[in-house]
Amino acid sequence: MSESTAVATPGASRSGVTPSRPARDRRALLKPVLLVAFLVVLLALPLYVEEFWLRTGFAAFGAIVGAIGLNLLVGNSGQLSLAHAFFLAVGAVSYVYVSGEPGGLGVAELGGLGLPPIVGMVVGVLLAGLAGLLFSPLAARLRGIYLGVASLALVFIGIHVLNSWTEVTGGFNGRAAPDFSLFGFTFANSNPDLFVLGVPFREAERLWYLGLALALAAYLFARNLLKGRPGRALQTQRDSEVAASVMGVNVQGYKARIFLVSSMYAGLAGVMYALSIGSIAPESFGLELSILYLAMIVLGGLGSVNGAVLGAIFVSALPLVFQRYADLIPFVGRGEGLAAGEAARFLFGAAIVLVILFEPAGLAGIARRISGRFGRRPGGRLTQRPPDTPSRSTEPTPSDPPAQGSTT
Repeated sequence: MSESTAVATPGASRSGVTPSRPARDRRALLKPVLLVAFLVVLLALPLYVEEFWLRTGFAAFGAIVGAIGLNLLVGNSGQLSLAHAFFLAVGAVSYVYVSGEPGGLGVAELGGLGLPPIVGMVVGVLLAGLAGLLFSPLAARLRGIYLGVASLALVFIGIHVLNSWTEVTGGFNGRAAPDFSLFGFTFANSNPDLFVLGVPFREAERLWYLGLALALAAYLFARNLLKGRPGRALQTQRDSEVAASVMGVNVQGYKARIFLVSSMYAGLAGVMYALSIGSIAPESFGLELSILYLAMIVLGGLGSVNGAVLGAIFVSALPLVFQRYADLIPFVGRGEGLAAGEAARFLFGAAIVLVILFEPAGLAGIARRISGRFGRRPGGRLTQRPPDTPSRSTEPTPSDPPAQGSTT
């Protein structure tokens, strides 16, 4: 080695650019600080925004929970499912029946157990998970479009049951969802009356915090699941079931477990959907709802929990915002142009096409790219190796290959 050969800075990247230690420290501290600041903003929002945005936010929180569950199944496990609306329906109907009171609705006689709403929520989540577990043996034997078509049958079966089982579901007209309460505190307009800094906290404000807590818990659970051994097993199984089996992964077992977890997420999302709308109806849980959830995870980015969150917010909130500001948006209105819901579907349909063409990683990929660009700026100082001084390497260079048959 000649005297002019320079020793590379320890920890230098292949490009020869290494952030200084203060820059790395600042970057490491920036992310948790931003997360805490974002959480504080979410906690303070009910004090400053109007009821429309709070109710839209609660609907988005429910969509986030459902999208994360579907993304675990489709994006991380590689199992295509069109039955997500069915599992949402199981959760919603279970909550309404378990926590609802018996009574009459027109010519229909409704049943109900009248149990506390938290019990209804837990039962809804568990029954949805049980339904997914019962379907998982069939799912384990099918792949790709065949699994998608088989799961589609659950949606049509669910619609028929919702329309026919009048005592439980209310039939075609549906039935009202009971207000949620926890330890005597009701998430409604009163009981008890609540004021925070002079702002009345009614149903919209209380549901906002409930949705935020549930969505945050669902997000953290999914992140921790994917960071551990189950997450690595699921990703290996998604890429190659044969390779996963060779590496000792119980493919059939993991397929059943992830279907169970995904269905429980959907059951919780169904309960939140019932609370958001205030009632359930069979037409709310059709194939269109399953397609919307697929749009969320494709648009956000398959296999990304953050992408599921972004896609759910975009797809669930956009129709509501369009409906709110229909008079201000060109070609969208009540008397002329497209309806708000149709315009929103055209918009995120076009967004999905653009994402597939130009950014397959979805909204999460765009967010990573933006954060990566901004992440290089803090610190400012970079330690760079001179361009014409190669780094020390233990690997043989092409000009000095090992002798044929040598083990060194």
